[in-house]
Amino acid sequence: MKTTVQTEKYLNDLLEKTYDAQRGYANAAEITEHVQLKRWFAEQGARRTHYAASLTKELKAMNQDPELDGSFKGDMHRGWMNLKAALSLNKDESILEECITGEKKSIEEYTTVLEHKSELPPTVVSILEAQKDEIQSTVNTIKRLEDIADDHNL
Repeated sequence: MKTTVQTEKYLNDLLEKTYDAQRGYANAAEITEHVQLKRWFAEQGARRTHYAASLTKELKAMNQDPELDGSFKGDMHRGWMNLKAALSLNKDESILEECITGEKKSIEEYTTVLEHKSELPPTVVSILEAQKDEIQSTVNTIKRLEDIADDHNL
């Protein structure tokens, strides 16, 4: 039973972070004026919605209650992103920097949960590893976009 309780906590923590990331990308899409970045941010938000659905499905399969909302920390981060973008000379670069910060934090949280993979069902481990890998790929993409934004002042 303890494993189920612990698994529920791990997944709900990640689910909360996923909601934060989804809202962060939606916020970024609203802030930027660059059409391609708007589209890319919206796509990332949709990916996080998919992540949330996968985590919710696993929790429900274990007869557990999924988290239904993001965190206060996520709200604060989005507020900081808005303020920083408003004060920045290069708004898009500023937004991308905040996206990197959020995604790196997500990777840390996935890594922490995956340190306990022996306590998790194999299907959950597979989902979490795939999501973590995708988030790492997103960080790499954001870094490239940030370089472009810096060079071309998107």
